[in-house]
Amino acid sequence: MNKSLIVGPFKQILTMDTLPDSGPIDDDALEIISNGYVLIEDQNIAKVLTETEFQSDAIKASHSSGTKLDEIEEDAVIMPGFIDAHTHICYAGTRAEDYGRRLSGETYLEIATQGGGILSTVSKTRAASQLELEQGLLKRARKHLLEGVTTCEVKSGYGLKKDAELKMLRAIHSLNQKRRLTDESPAFPILPDLVPTCLAAHVKPEEFKDHEEYLDYVLHEILPCVKSENLCNRIDIFIEKSAFNPENSLQFLKQTKALGFSITIHADQFSRGGSQVASKVGAVSADHLEASGDNEFEMLKAQKVIANVLPGASIGLGTPFAPARKMLNAGLTVAISSDWNPGSAPMGDLLVLASILGAKKKLTMAETLSALTNRAAKALEQNDRGLIKEGHLADMIAFPCGDFREILYHQGTLKPHRIWKNGKEVK
Repeated sequence: MNKSLIVGPFKQILTMDTLPDSGPIDDDALEIISNGYVLIEDQNIAKVLTETEFQSDAIKASHSSGTKLDEIEEDAVIMPGFIDAHTHICYAGTRAEDYGRRLSGETYLEIATQGGGILSTVSKTRAASQLELEQGLLKRARKHLLEGVTTCEVKSGYGLKKDAELKMLRAIHSLNQKRRLTDESPAFPILPDLVPTCLAAHVKPEEFKDHEEYLDYVLHEILPCVKSENLCNRIDIFIEKSAFNPENSLQFLKQTKALGFSITIHADQFSRGGSQVASKVGAVSADHLEASGDNEFEMLKAQKVIANVLPGASIGLGTPFAPARKMLNAGLTVAISSDWNPGSAPMGDLLVLASILGAKKKLTMAETLSALTNRAAKALEQNDRGLIKEGHLADMIAFPCGDFREILYHQGTLKPHRIWKNGKEVK
């Protein structure tokens, strides 16, 4: 028997439906249902009800047949749960020392060449047990959920050798499995869906003499195990002067695509070249893009590559934001993600970061909220979420206000006061 629940009335239901897949969005394009209700059956949205539909005989009859009503007595605006399509929240240790050095004037690349940066986190993550990684990931994922993130991508990339990369991906997989057993084990906290990505090609580890040798190792030693254990179906690579160049990245990605992996790319963070590779291999998304220009926008648009911008890294490094306004005007699909990681983006508060980016780059509220919901879902190829719509997952967040504009007006400090994940309210 289905578990049915009607939640409402909401002052506004922001469905995020009927919006364009790419390009600019005016705020008046948002579909807003006033004083409506949401009917949930099991994990899915069964129907969005207007006030008139809620008063209908059919709904009244459903009450007598066991459908419960969760009556919302205060003003509230409900919208789809946020989707963070780029994070590095599975790791051990901290990089507070790096942050202090950056504040003193050293650059990210200078610190990396002196033993700090990514390789600093690699040594700590290699030394951690899978259980320790799970515990850290659980804490960060739970924090994300309580701030409204109901789906969260999580990368490996701090192992950089077979056993350590697999340990990270197994930690993500294990936590996902435990999350799915929440209904049977009420003591385990509700968490976001975790979407794993293998970023073994993050940087070259010190024990390899050159980049080609390491990428060959990833292809023939790590990825077959990832496939056989079904640990993820997404591959990422960091294309940058301090990591992998466009030429060897292109060959690597062609081979990973032939293995059946979807592709996302760390592209154009400090220098250009990654967008061109993303376009050539048909990547789902190109992430960062702070250094991108008009030519890169045209390439990405032509191949329908999603532009995933990461304001967390810009704030953490004190560098310019990605040109999101220009990207939208060029017709791109723009998602906004946190890039939560221990080095360049330690804050991790997606709503704060998106609010700051939107104010800086003059994004409409519709563009910012779409970049956190329906367009972010496309960046993860998750077609069952990001909308409040019949048949979609009941991943929803409600804010204590009567006007959706209050959400971004408060620049991320107004947090959701009620959250539903897979139709179940988060406590």
